[in-house]
Amino acid sequence: MTSTEIVKPKEKALPAQVTKECENCGATINGQFCAECGQEITSNIRYFGTVILHLLDDIFSFDSRASRTLLPLMLKPGFLTQKYFAGKRVHYVPPLRLYLFISIIFFLSLKLFTDIAAPNLPSTSPIPATEIQQTIEKNISQLALTPDSTENEAIKNRLKAYLKDIQQSSSPQLQRDAIKLAQLELKKLSTPEDFTSDDAIDYKVYEESISDYKKGVKTENKDDTFINVSNQEDGTLRFDFLSEEMNKKLNIQVDLLKEKAETTITSNPSKLIKEALGKMPQLMFILLPLFALLLKIFYMFSKRLYMEHLTVALHSHSFIFLTLLLIELLNELQDIVIEQYPAFADMIDTLMIGLLIWIPVYLFLMQKRVYKQGMLMTVIKFNVISISYLLMMVFTGLAALVWGLTSI
Repeated sequence: MTSTEIVKPKEKALPAQVTKECENCGATINGQFCAECGQEITSNIRYFGTVILHLLDDIFSFDSRASRTLLPLMLKPGFLTQKYFAGKRVHYVPPLRLYLFISIIFFLSLKLFTDIAAPNLPSTSPIPATEIQQTIEKNISQLALTPDSTENEAIKNRLKAYLKDIQQSSSPQLQRDAIKLAQLELKKLSTPEDFTSDDAIDYKVYEESISDYKKGVKTENKDDTFINVSNQEDGTLRFDFLSEEMNKKLNIQVDLLKEKAETTITSNPSKLIKEALGKMPQLMFILLPLFALLLKIFYMFSKRLYMEHLTVALHSHSFIFLTLLLIELLNELQDIVIEQYPAFADMIDTLMIGLLIWIPVYLFLMQKRVYKQGMLMTVIKFNVISISYLLMMVFTGLAALVWGLTSI
């Protein structure tokens, strides 16, 4: 080997390049995405725990953004909205993710607290149907042991008729009136001296109600009916834009819902409350864009896009739900400590009142800072928007009750 020869180091063999094929179209992939169809090479089929963690991260992004978002949300009206409008978004949880997470937690906790309190809700039904049936059967047996008489036979026949009507579970109105009649009959039988003239009037009223029901006559359900849905003098509901057949079907459905509502409210109101609460998240998601539209109408000259008004709606509802969630938690804490630490319980009560007052104050300041109008115009618009929104909430609550009834 001469001095001019250069010794080259041995080159290491490079590993063979692994080529990947797209699972969708079969094309060769050189990167994270397919150049032909655009599908990502990462599979969406993962372990369930990994999916849940990614979902939580997508919804709330559990990092330093959480603390930077929640404190201003509670204490600085309009701060997050103004930052979002200014384009400073990376440091805070996005409005939709924030609303989704807080609303999910709020409605879940609301349903949980309702479930806990449900056993304490009193039933307004005077005597359960099964109990009154047992009492009637017992009295019929006792009457069978007494000497035969025309009066005893008439009482036995009436009690048997009431028993049969009570067992008609398909008709809550018939069952309810029969229970009332049976109670009055048993009262007259056991303690005739306590059977007053008012009882005699009630007896006649319920007897007529059952008779009219069996004849198919629509009656106003005396003092026991507290739900009246009609726009006609005969107590029916009718709309001119619907055909006669459609109006009949509508009245049948309304009557079924009325009977179901009266039965549920008098026997187990907590069930209806839980069902209605279960429908509220979906209905609130519909109400949000309607509220944003309301803001758009009142601030049509503000030159703000509809999505900006929707951001205001998302932030304001996130604040309301978070505040109500804190009030719920404080109320539960107060129930725990009220006996042993009454002074601390009083402090919690004051804090809850303060949070309730803070809600309208916060929303007013938020509206003033975001839309930057004068005090007088802000006061006027805030009051009109608040009244309009409360009416929307009433209709939303009624829709939740009706929807809940259909699920029972």
